Amino acid sequence: MGRPAAAATALLCQLGLSAAIQWLGLAGSGVAWNESQHCRLLVPEQLQLCRRHLEVMPSIVRAARRTQALCQQSFADMRWNCSSIQRAPSFGRDLLTGTREAAFVHALAAAAVAQGIARSCASGELPLCSCGPGPSEPPAPGSRWGGCGDNLSHGLQLGAAFTEGSARAGTGGTPGLRAVNRHNGAVGRAVLRDSLDTRCKCHGVSGSCSVKTCWKGLPDLDEIASDLKSRYLAALKVTHRLVGPRKQLIPKEGDARPVTEMDLVYLINSPDYCTPNPQLGSLGTQDRPCNRSSVGSDSCDLLCCGRGYNTYTEEVTERCHCRYRWCCSVVCKRCRRSLQRHVCK
Repeated sequence: MGRPAAAATALLCQLGLSAAIQWLGLAGSGVAWNESQHCRLLVPEQLQLCRRHLEVMPSIVRAARRTQALCQQSFADMRWNCSSIQRAPSFGRDLLTGTREAAFVHALAAAAVAQGIARSCASGELPLCSCGPGPSEPPAPGSRWGGCGDNLSHGLQLGAAFTEGSARAGTGGTPGLRAVNRHNGAVGRAVLRDSLDTRCKCHGVSGSCSVKTCWKGLPDLDEIASDLKSRYLAALKVTHRLVGPRKQLIPKEGDARPVTEMDLVYLINSPDYCTPNPQLGSLGTQDRPCNRSSVGSDSCDLLCCGRGYNTYTEEVTERCHCRYRWCCSVVCKRCRRSLQRHVCK
């Protein structure tokens, strides 16, 4: 067995021993997913889906990569900057213990899988699905339904089967943690579902747009991530408690509003992420770049947790004094200037 194959097998072994969002480790698997034997080390529920729909696995791998990239992009200016997601599938406690941060990642991952499958259907990449069904409502005046809309219903169905299968198969964690993970995954799909919008293309003489062809499409995933970031900031702390005949997620604080299907929820408070503490999943903020002139989360005051910061000067070379040369190029000089950088102590 060559090194790439051995590395992929080792990674998938870790996936098979885990559940929930450990499948995000597929982002670095290097597996071609062109043979059903590649499915054998996923958790049982995912294995069955993989064997039945092997062609959907590249979409799921892309969703894993997009989830990792967008999480880090969304939290780049905060104390917890989602860098720990790169350790998938070997996560730390920040993403394994029902924190607010784990809530965001579960929701984004679920949305990413559903969106990826919906778009793969529309693009013709998947043989068992195609464009989304035409809208039932009449088109707006001067427009007509056409084009090829994203197949949201298929994306939601197959995406839920994959991500919820990993949550159901979990051998670790409490029933409360599994319930929170399932809830947050459902929130991600609900946000995606509500984002389906009408897209149109104009037709007419000289671009007059006398007629518009319209279809239903999903936004880019970064819009979904932005929406979920707002829900992360307003997330509710909950407990998993018996209410009537079954256990439910209810607010930890008695005077808090009831949990809705659009609320992200968490079980335990997060650390402040100021100092390294592997037991809490905190990497600390030492040596993180900060913005001395900002008053937001990337400010040196907040990001450095009151420890102060070091300032150093960096000399950079960049293009300058550019001018257009006929025909057809732009000629620039190279200029050097000094920049001040600030990093947390």
